[in-house]
Amino acid sequence: MAASERTLSRGVVARYAIGSIGTGGFATLPGLVLVYYLTDTLGVTALVAGLVVTAAKVWDVVIDPWIGERSDRALARTGTRRTWMIVGALTLPVGFVLTFAVPSGLDPGASGVWVFLAFLTTATAFSLFQVPYIALPAELTADYDARTRLLTWRVMVLTIAILLFGAGGPELRSAFSDEHAGYLVMALVAGLVIGAGMLVATSTAARGSRSTDAPPGRDIRAGYAEGFAALRRSAAFRALLAAFVLQGLATGLMLAGAQFVATWVLRDERAVTLLFVALIAPAVLCAPVWQVVAARVGKERGFAFASCLFGVAALSLVGMIWAPGAWVYAPVALAGAGYAGMQSLPMAMLPDVISHDARTHGIGRAGSFGGVWTAGETAGMALGATALTIVLAITGYVESTGSQTVTQTPVAVAGIAISFSVIPALLVAASLVALRRYPLRRSDIEADAAATTTEAVA
Repeated sequence: MAASERTLSRGVVARYAIGSIGTGGFATLPGLVLVYYLTDTLGVTALVAGLVVTAAKVWDVVIDPWIGERSDRALARTGTRRTWMIVGALTLPVGFVLTFAVPSGLDPGASGVWVFLAFLTTATAFSLFQVPYIALPAELTADYDARTRLLTWRVMVLTIAILLFGAGGPELRSAFSDEHAGYLVMALVAGLVIGAGMLVATSTAARGSRSTDAPPGRDIRAGYAEGFAALRRSAAFRALLAAFVLQGLATGLMLAGAQFVATWVLRDERAVTLLFVALIAPAVLCAPVWQVVAARVGKERGFAFASCLFGVAALSLVGMIWAPGAWVYAPVALAGAGYAGMQSLPMAMLPDVISHDARTHGIGRAGSFGGVWTAGETAGMALGATALTIVLAITGYVESTGSQTVTQTPVAVAGIAISFSVIPALLVAASLVALRRYPLRRSDIEADAAATTTEAVA
């Protein structure tokens, strides 16, 4: 059924949003604890830890466009994207548990290989779900404001999931005196919840009726060809993707650095929970506010306003170098308010880009767009963790194994603070430059919807 013909019911909105329990959990917990797990429990050096995480993410970047084309092909052949999503939802919990199941006493080199292989499997499973999941909003509704509503609720659930996983994961890990056991229990509980959320979201995918908008099946190279073609022909997609990737790099850097800030700047390892509460609680409350802002001034302007708020708040955190203390939670909360708009509005703009491309160039390729988008998002988040490990290595961060006690130099502590403040702020500023080239406005999308409705009636 065409997007213009489908009713965006509360049930569809709710079930689609619940999928973000899975996406939020997977995006948050590994980004928060995996590098720290490698360096401070398994004794892997900072640069190697960064390479382990990044290599698995690079694999995702490589396969996401192919998965997108295959998802379009499945839609054309069977009338649904559901099968790929279900496979990912069932496979991910297994890989997630294995990632944090490294046997105690294994040497750092072997531990790094274990984590790499297990996380590679987990990341692949996530892509099998995430790519078609990202493509669905363009097919669920053609309405400009309805898409904002759909993605606003998704981001509200996403931010709640980030809070639960970001705060609850480390707390569950810390409940055990044995670090290895703590990480394993954390992974088991989190993996099951992630998989359950994803399975619920699969029910929003169309079932049974063949699509006339999706391209016919072709060989594997077509996946990459479609992705590059989407980037070449759509200026709106290039601008939006560039802004989102740069912001993913900024948030990925801050996410990976949160535990280090808590441990070495605030001198309280469990302060990472408070950092997450300060960031996510305002994000949950402000997501509906950005929906109102977008309805009044447009999604692109709302996105820019949210980004400015986040960037200014992040920059102010550089003061941690000279005066670490409880005051940091205030700017983190302001960043959380901006983060809600930085997530919901570009995600609501993506289906606009997809539908406009379909109207302008004919055959719809939502899966290919979703594949490239997911690849870019994955690359940004992964490179954020890599950027942190580079800063840690340059500033002389000292790794540790298990309960071993080490001392960090003032330069290393300052590097952690800068990674959490100045560098993310600069990345967000760069994203605003890219966003200025985004050409689509409400009138363009409403014209597309009207034309689609006219063709459907005819």
